[in-house]
Amino acid sequence: MQSLGVSPCKNCLFGLPKLDTELGGACFPTIRRRKSREIVNDTKNCSLLMLYGNSRDAMLGTCHRRSKFTYKFVLYSEPTKGSFCSSLTATWALEPHEIGSNTNIVESNFDDVLSGFENEEEVGEEEKGKKFDVRELAGSLYSVKTADDVEEVLKEKGELPPQVYCTIIRAFGWDKKIQAAFALVEWLKRKKKETGGAIGPNLFIYNGLLTAVKQSEQYDETDKVLNEIYQEGLAPNVVTYNILMVIYVQQGKPSKALDILQEMRGKGLTPSSASYSTALLAYRRMEDAHGALKFFVEIKEQYMNGELRKHSPDDWDTEFLKLEDFIIRICYQVMRRWLVRDGNMSTEVLRLLADMDKAGLKPGQADYQRLVWACTSEKHYIVAKELYNRIREGSSDISLSVCNHVIWVMGKAKKWWAALEIYEDLLDKGPNPNTMSYELIVSHFNILLTAARRRGIWRWGIRLLNKMEDKGLKPGSKQWNAVLVACSKASETSAAVQIFRRMVEQGEKPTIISYGALLSALEKGKLYDEAIRVWDHMLKIGVKPNAYAYTIMASVFTGHGKFRMVDAIIQEMVSSGVGPTVVTYNAIISGCARNGTSSAAYEWFHRMKVQNVMPNEITYEMLIEALSKDGKPRIAYELYLRAQNEGLSLSAKAYDAVVHSSQAYGATTDTSLLGPRPEDKKKRVQIRKNLTEFCNMADVPRRSKPFDREEIYTTQLKKHQ
Repeated sequence: MQSLGVSPCKNCLFGLPKLDTELGGACFPTIRRRKSREIVNDTKNCSLLMLYGNSRDAMLGTCHRRSKFTYKFVLYSEPTKGSFCSSLTATWALEPHEIGSNTNIVESNFDDVLSGFENEEEVGEEEKGKKFDVRELAGSLYSVKTADDVEEVLKEKGELPPQVYCTIIRAFGWDKKIQAAFALVEWLKRKKKETGGAIGPNLFIYNGLLTAVKQSEQYDETDKVLNEIYQEGLAPNVVTYNILMVIYVQQGKPSKALDILQEMRGKGLTPSSASYSTALLAYRRMEDAHGALKFFVEIKEQYMNGELRKHSPDDWDTEFLKLEDFIIRICYQVMRRWLVRDGNMSTEVLRLLADMDKAGLKPGQADYQRLVWACTSEKHYIVAKELYNRIREGSSDISLSVCNHVIWVMGKAKKWWAALEIYEDLLDKGPNPNTMSYELIVSHFNILLTAARRRGIWRWGIRLLNKMEDKGLKPGSKQWNAVLVACSKASETSAAVQIFRRMVEQGEKPTIISYGALLSALEKGKLYDEAIRVWDHMLKIGVKPNAYAYTIMASVFTGHGKFRMVDAIIQEMVSSGVGPTVVTYNAIISGCARNGTSSAAYEWFHRMKVQNVMPNEITYEMLIEALSKDGKPRIAYELYLRAQNEGLSLSAKAYDAVVHSSQAYGATTDTSLLGPRPEDKKKRVQIRKNLTEFCNMADVPRRSKPFDREEIYTTQLKKHQ
């Protein structure tokens, strides 16, 4: 953050920059970033302050052996009408890129400044025409440590204007030569006694010394300066208190700065706009944006009632606008810190925005957009959406990158539908979405479609595809396959067929996943002939089957009763290196069980053992149930015991099938060897549960309009119907 050195009195004409001690001599830094090269010719109605700091716009310690003094001044006009210090404090608190937006940057060398000093009317009649080489004088006093050292330098200089002393004292503060500054003041105190008060420190000099303490960060000397002010019989003025407030803020004691403001009021002094600016800055350092806002509202009421104009020379019409801009800056900075901090401060940000609305404060569109960029956590989605709405309401001109960022935040927070609404705004209101917008929204659709695929929520999958096409987003094979798999899981054969047709009509080439999902849907719908035609077509166009497709076709041929084709599928799997798995054999055994051919199922059970494929619980349960129903309780009983010996835990349904079959057919079996009956598994309405989970995840209502079967078909098909 930038820091400003300030001249607290109009008699101190200009401020010297920070002195440096590089290369063994007194050097003044230069500033590389230049905004203009105006020369100050009229300093009668202006005050100058030096700008320095340690940010990216900071002064760089560069020493010039010949031309040692180069200045960078911030120029404010008419200090008698507007508060010079308020502009200082407000500017001090702003971020580096904001400094200079309402000021004139002037770069000048030492001689240029002196030319303005020589023509200053307030120098006095007797000093007019004299040239004061303040640069040389400051350099000669640079190493002084006592009043005697000062006397040795100044004994032949004669009487100098107070502005010269004030300038040198403040210059020492810039270069942290506080001992030299105190030595000069001590010398002035000695001269006061010698001259009967003709030459000596006044309140302006002490304010300059207090400023030097502030600039040199020698805060322990503050009380010493205050004690000397009181010892000299001087009463601190508003400027004195303002400097004290800044000192406490710099020390990291903002609450004490606010106490100083109350003390000022208690002593009957009217705070200036600088006082209020520093108080707001104190609230900023405490990150108490709500306190700062409340304080500003009080100032606003006094301004509206005309109370601030009664006892203040400030141009409050101008100063109030500066304070208003400053409080907006403070609120913006605090909200940004809240957002980048660990934890969730979203509620506080929203509350502060609402309080700003009540106070009549409207941050600019740029402020809102910068705050959007600070929203990087999923917890910030509500703030990002609120800021987005404010930007949209305030102006149609919104950055596309900001819109993309909000879409990203919504997706990170799993507010997919809210992200889609923003994308729809881009299409309807602009700016036109770019590749990044497209990729972001498609990635959100991928997540939703993947969730629909896993849960078998085929209706939502179809609606998502339709939504993509409505918004000009072309679904790819990944999106089509997700919906096909969802239809297959839900045993929606006709829906899977229509989606497959739409996919081909849209010019998308089906993959093995597409064919596998379609074959599965046809197999579940017992459309075996159609499945065989799809299989033959798939092989004809050169799509290589995978284990899943082979397994589906093994189940299809089993259901069709074509066991020779089942053998061919198994042999082809072995020759292709895919190899049948337990899932493949389970599909065959399950098909045999459905057809009531338990003998064939038992034969395939032995064949899988020969192929070194270990059966699992599903294998034993399906085979036991098939044998029990087919009147073979003894074999079913032996299989149950074998499964137990292999460490498998079968279901209660398989247990009941063995017991009931033994009783029904009078088999001589010892059911006690079966052990206790397994517990029944709770029946769950899977589809309803999955739909609820999906709706919660996708941020869509659980109950929506009834699904229209026509949503499955393409627009072209609808026209022909």
